[in-house]
Amino acid sequence: MAASTKKVESRNIIGERVKEARQQFSPPLTQDQLSGRLAKEEVQIDRVALAKIETGLRCAFDFEVKALASVLKVDANWLLGISSRKTKSSR
Repeated sequence: MAASTKKVESRNIIGERVKEARQQFSPPLTQDQLSGRLAKEEVQIDRVALAKIETGLRCAFDFEVKALASVLKVDANWLLGISSRKTKSSR
């Protein structure tokens, strides 16, 4: 039986945007630095897990998305692809 060459689409929808926001942070954050900032928010995601999120190999829980948005200073809806507005709206 031949192996399937059909590529499975990633169900992780925040990965590319987490990487983009991390790299556009001023100054750019390394994955290790982001992990440290998340730890201060009491969310434990190590560098390897962040790399897997960014490459689509690992999905993020809702509380992780919330913490990532907070630390990266972006709108959680932007991370999720719901909104095209990257920064949080001031209400």
